[in-house]
Amino acid sequence: MGSKLFSKLRLRSLELENRIVVSPMCQYSAVDGVMNDWHLMHLGNLSVSGPGLVFVEATGVESRGRITPGCVGLHNDEQEASQKRVLEFCRKHGQAKMGIQLAHAGRKASTMPPWEGGKPLPSENGAWETVGPSPVPFAEGWHVPVEMSLQDLETVKNAFVDSTRRAERLGYDVIEIHGAHGYLLSAFLSPLANQREDEYGGSLENRMRYPLEIFEAVRRVWPSEKPLGMRISASDWDDAGWTIDDSVIFARELKQLGCDFVDCSSGGNSPNRPPVGPGFPGYQLPFSEQVRNKSYIPTIAVGMLRDYHLAEEAISNGKADLIALGRGMLYDSRWAWHAAHELGGKASYPNQYARSEPEKWPKAF
Repeated sequence: MGSKLFSKLRLRSLELENRIVVSPMCQYSAVDGVMNDWHLMHLGNLSVSGPGLVFVEATGVESRGRITPGCVGLHNDEQEASQKRVLEFCRKHGQAKMGIQLAHAGRKASTMPPWEGGKPLPSENGAWETVGPSPVPFAEGWHVPVEMSLQDLETVKNAFVDSTRRAERLGYDVIEIHGAHGYLLSAFLSPLANQREDEYGGSLENRMRYPLEIFEAVRRVWPSEKPLGMRISASDWDDAGWTIDDSVIFARELKQLGCDFVDCSSGGNSPNRPPVGPGFPGYQLPFSEQVRNKSYIPTIAVGMLRDYHLAEEAISNGKADLIALGRGMLYDSRWAWHAAHELGGKASYPNQYARSEPEKWPKAF
């Protein structure tokens, strides 16, 4: 019996050659949202390394939706042209399907990159006004976001639609909407961040309303044959916040709107670290398992899944349909090759690297 991790998966018309996904990972290296040679190297390297799907990092649908000044955007022609160059390079040399994560950072925008502390930008460093469901800062010392008006909600929705059209022109295979980690859509879902008193706040139904409206608007213009999913924080790790039970309900609503997968992460609406993670491999697997088996929708599991056998077990035992690695791929971009060797699976190699495959060079392994 072959490795389940290296079995194919079909999402609408898209067939993935295995269940391995490279998570969207911010590089904080763009200039005015424009990709450059760093992104060409970063994504090109990953695209030739055997995963079934590579996601481009969280990509701002408008300038104020960037996490940092160095985040990628897709809301003007220069940004689109830079992505076309990188995407064509990946397609020419790599075998992986290419996806993009569309995002708006909301109240967690306007920050320094991680290697400079990740704190809010000071005004002298070009801080910009942030927005959110309510004027509730993420943490002490953070920018107080402007509560979004109904017109603001419409503006951001239109920005998601415009970026989706650009993504389609670029030929991306799949879109993931970023609804996790305390960024804008995640903040609308969570009572920790959303204290509105209109139809977009209060009850679970109301808090889900805006993220569902965004998803529906994107699904309407994204080609029907192409898959569309959403990343969520399945839990705020706070009894007063968003819960896994809420996530199951939300996933069911997404499915009704034509969602093809839910990418199950956690946290981000509270500055407190999760009480049980990130502390051990697979700590978020219970989230992807519950959403998958209670909402009847494919899920992506993420979070310290570098162990090949843990990843295999997650797929084999129905805890997820896909496995995503982020930092694990940065540490070992050839993880898919190494997993295939360990599990008896088959991963793609570019012709130029094929002679390094263990089966073709057994004396070295």
